[in-house]
Amino acid sequence: MDFMTAVRTCLSKYVDFSGRARRSEYWYFALFSFLVGIATNIIDTVIGTDYDGATSGGLVNTVVSLALFLPSLAVGVRRLHDIDRSGWWILIGIIPIIGWILIIVWFCTDSKADNKYGPNPKTGPAGYEGGYPPPPPAAPYGSGQYGG
Repeated sequence: MDFMTAVRTCLSKYVDFSGRARRSEYWYFALFSFLVGIATNIIDTVIGTDYDGATSGGLVNTVVSLALFLPSLAVGVRRLHDIDRSGWWILIGIIPIIGWILIIVWFCTDSKADNKYGPNPKTGPAGYEGGYPPPPPAAPYGSGQYGG
């Protein structure tokens, strides 16, 4: 799964806590959230909406972080489902250091075989690699929606 597909999938499954998510889906969305956080910090500094005396954050950053919270939580739960763990295990991240290490190790663990949360996303229900149908053949140049 590439970067844009992972972001699109996570945002389209905004609060979908069922199913499974591959490692690439989780980590690409984590990278996306990190990059958006940097961009919103810069925007807050430029337009002057950063909090006085704070080294990071501001109004724009807070709003975007709240908007990305649920998809981040959902993809984390789906990632735990992929390694055959209940989504409630995400609460172990509340425990400082040991909980964080355990969550990171689990998020780095490879997908398990088909389980109660669904088929393995690497092979998918049809058995093709990637868990997604193959892309349609490319149309000739200029034959798109707007002609050419």
